[in-house]
Amino acid sequence: MSSILTNNSAMVALQTMKKINSNMALTQSEISTGKSVSNAKDNAAVWAISKVMESDVKGFKGISDSLNLGSSTIAVAREASETVTELLTEMKGKIVAAQEGNVDRAKIQTDVTKLKEQIESVVGAAQFNGLNLVNGTGSGTVEILSSLDRSATGVSASSITVNAQDLSTGAYAANDVFAAGGGNALVSTDADTFVLALDQGGGTDEVTLQDGATAWAAGDKVSMRFGDKTASYTITAADIDSGNNSVADLVAVGLKNSIDALGISDLVVDYDSASPGVLTFTNDGTKDLAVSGQFKNAGSGGLGALDGIDVSTANGAELALGSIEGLLQTSIDAASAFGSTQKQIDIQSEFVGKLSDALKSGIGTMVDANMEETSARLQALQVQQQLATQSLSMANQQPQNILSLFRG
Repeated sequence: MSSILTNNSAMVALQTMKKINSNMALTQSEISTGKSVSNAKDNAAVWAISKVMESDVKGFKGISDSLNLGSSTIAVAREASETVTELLTEMKGKIVAAQEGNVDRAKIQTDVTKLKEQIESVVGAAQFNGLNLVNGTGSGTVEILSSLDRSATGVSASSITVNAQDLSTGAYAANDVFAAGGGNALVSTDADTFVLALDQGGGTDEVTLQDGATAWAAGDKVSMRFGDKTASYTITAADIDSGNNSVADLVAVGLKNSIDALGISDLVVDYDSASPGVLTFTNDGTKDLAVSGQFKNAGSGGLGALDGIDVSTANGAELALGSIEGLLQTSIDAASAFGSTQKQIDIQSEFVGKLSDALKSGIGTMVDANMEETSARLQALQVQQQLATQSLSMANQQPQNILSLFRG
């Protein structure tokens, strides 16, 4: 049945054209934006996930900047520590030369003093963006933002902890804690360092630890070195408040335990409670053994013992040889610590870069348009649009045919 009021063919053609035009608009949007999901209306779930991931990518960009800044800061501190190590190694050469009797120790001491000044200059200049990790003025640790950890409960930040290393030389205060025990014990004039020469096959000597000229403080440290091994004891507030024993006596007991823990074969360390503070060292080995000791007050810099190095005398030169080993180990440990932390930061920085790339790739997989497919679909829709237009035009011509029924 034909009707001039209702043209079903035109309505079908019109609906088809509307659908084609809608698909055409969507395809053109994908082409212009490059995305198949450009807003929440396109696909709410996928859009929401992509936006969370995009925020994480932005966060990791900030983390990458933080890691780069941290790596640069630590690189400066590491270079300073390595330079100090080189200067101390050169100083050790001077000190070894001063052991010879027929040398001009005054001139050697001048060289040693210049090396001290150079070390102080290096430590003072080792700052990046105002932060110096080696001059002893820092808070002790620095936190470098390293990651964002997302879980079901939210997002938390992770950090890499950088420990500052004190290579400063100031704030040394003598306390006169060592006294000669007998034999060939060599005690410095300020009694804060000593060197023992223990002969092989039973060589024995003693050192007495005594309450010093000034009061002990929590953080004061007494260390003893045996070849390449070091034992130490750090005074605590409990030691000072003990009341029943002298602090020096407690230090002597703590040092004996620390030395025993080193496990040095053929070295016997005795402590006699009847003779408070006296440590007796016996070398039962087949080689001579040098033992050196050093006191470091709580406020002293990591290289504070540099102030006590004086090779202008024979005794001073021998004491300096014992001190320089500890100073060298301090700078070596600092450089090693900074190197390990910098390596950790560089690895994390590389990972963050790869993670950011992976997140970007994942976001692209979810929301980016497949341009090859979109191009093919556009061509098809253009053909369909032309056909729909032609179909609608033909449907609109049908009522005209009814007029022929009324012609005479």
